Amino acid sequence: MFSRKRSDVTLPATTPAEDEVTRAAVATGKGRPTPKRRTAEAANKRPLVPTDRKAAAQSARAAAKVERDRQYQAMQTGDERYLPAKDRGPVRRYIRNHVDARLNLGEFFLPIAMVFVVLTFVFGSNPTVLALVIVTLYGIVFLTLIDAFLMWRQLKKKLVAKFGDDGRQRGLAMYAVLRVFQLRRARLPKPQVKRGEYPV
Repeated sequence: MFSRKRSDVTLPATTPAEDEVTRAAVATGKGRPTPKRRTAEAANKRPLVPTDRKAAAQSARAAAKVERDRQYQAMQTGDERYLPAKDRGPVRRYIRNHVDARLNLGEFFLPIAMVFVVLTFVFGSNPTVLALVIVTLYGIVFLTLIDAFLMWRQLKKKLVAKFGDDGRQRGLAMYAVLRVFQLRRARLPKPQVKRGEYPV
């Protein structure tokens, strides 16, 4: 009754200059028109299979070779940038240096075990000597395990004191023990410290 119809309301007229300002304000938002949906979808489409498979395979092989070469070089020099993920970080470097600085019984286990395997074939017909050889081998295994346990117990205290909670990460004990039972010359990454050069 008292309200006017929507059609009765007249909007204020704008001048051509005001229209130009409005268009300029809208244009400055992105500085370019919004692309059509069809155009945007076409730009985002990538082929699942490369057009030139042979060239793509050669490129992938070349990239993989470069990565392997970098990783191999890092294994020799200890370069953190290209080491495998399982060997990266200051905590694992500290573990490697501690193990490599120590004289571990575990690193001699493999050659000793090979000698005992030969002895079992040589004295296989003599039960008494064979039993003695086997008992001795088990004794050596027991001693190497005790030595590895003592090593980790000492190393764990150092890790917690130096790195805090990072020194309690899961998998560190296995990482250290597996390195203990490898021949020093066969360890990867290569030892970067001499015997007795314990990390601080």
